[in-house]
Amino acid sequence: MSKRVVITGLGVVSPNGTGVSEFNRAIREGKSGLAFDERMSEYNFQCTVSAIPAYEEADIKAILPGGLYAKLQSEPIKYSCLAGTEAWKDAGLPFLANDVNPDWNTGIIFGSGTLAGDQFLGKVFETINNGNPRRIGSRIVEQTMTSGAVTYLNKIIGFGNIATANSTACATGTEAVIMGYERIKSGKAKRMLCGSTESQGVYIWSSFEALRILCTDSNDEPEKASRPMSANSFGFIPGSGAGALVLEDLDSALERNAKIYGEIVAGEIVNGGQRNGGSITASNPEATQRAIQLCLEEANITGNDIDLICGHLTSTMGDVKEIESWTKALDRSGNDFPMINTLKSMVGHCLGASGSIELVAAALQLHHNFAHPNINIDNLHPEIVSLIDSKSIIGTAVEQDLEYVIKASLGFGDVNSCVLLKQWKQ
Repeated sequence: MSKRVVITGLGVVSPNGTGVSEFNRAIREGKSGLAFDERMSEYNFQCTVSAIPAYEEADIKAILPGGLYAKLQSEPIKYSCLAGTEAWKDAGLPFLANDVNPDWNTGIIFGSGTLAGDQFLGKVFETINNGNPRRIGSRIVEQTMTSGAVTYLNKIIGFGNIATANSTACATGTEAVIMGYERIKSGKAKRMLCGSTESQGVYIWSSFEALRILCTDSNDEPEKASRPMSANSFGFIPGSGAGALVLEDLDSALERNAKIYGEIVAGEIVNGGQRNGGSITASNPEATQRAIQLCLEEANITGNDIDLICGHLTSTMGDVKEIESWTKALDRSGNDFPMINTLKSMVGHCLGASGSIELVAAALQLHHNFAHPNINIDNLHPEIVSLIDSKSIIGTAVEQDLEYVIKASLGFGDVNSCVLLKQWKQ
């Protein structure tokens, strides 16, 4: 018999708020985390706006043992440590001492789009190119490997179940949660810490600059640069950060009287094969729709039951196709379409971290019964307005009872992930 899976802990490091309390307030208020990026300007980027989280170095130092902290240079690992430990504390779970057995019933899946950021790509390459490879330091391996964040969080908490990292571009965080959900549902784990992180800087973002998909028309007004679903969308703003969720077997959560943010009732991953409109940089619409429809089928509901869509919606040409896919998958359009929002209007596109940060936002909205606003949408795309009523694209926070919230993430390589959350009622 499959297990029911609930969310019992949240943690976040986002461009518009570090920590769940600050982040919750920021998304309610429509606070932007976008700002002028001096380094992008220095390196002659056409886009000079980015979305980078702020945090206190003392908070990192308090989390990590002295030896680990002393040589930790990786920003995405720092983000992961902050978000992961916050989620763990929020769930009311213990940090195990080094001299006891790990928790055999608990695992971690924590992915990344790109873990090695500017701190390494600049300094390390320079050291190697100067003929001094042994001077890059012995701690470089765990800070650049894809599972680096998993390694650090495991040392802090003490997992005994699966400990792995995934990497599927912009779908990474959502996929990590689905993988954790499936492991608990099958009875192979009682608890899972799931999430993702993303690095930042010119060496990472230069490839997107070269693709000409970053916004270049709002350098003088950074907070207005990310405009999903708008007629004047001009590309996305690169961001970074981390999101973390503690997933738990319902019986385990009830036994210890844990706080429950909501229940995961479905999760689907569909690869579009880069066929029929799909490509390395765009999703096959049929695959997107299939991921959504399979979630509805798994939960035994219809599109009419959905109260809020937390879209992928990046402020690019893909927004129109995504909205069309939602209308077809839910079989709802016009004034029958549910509310829809996208966090990227406030935090830009956090790439590999986007799915997990946006799922933290989805869980908060479900738990507190509100829908956060979309900002910067002064001129809706006419093709979108022809598909759905403009009232569905909310511009101010809406206080409303929510039962089902659905979240999709679409990644380079034509990977499509979708998670369906349900309000928890005792």
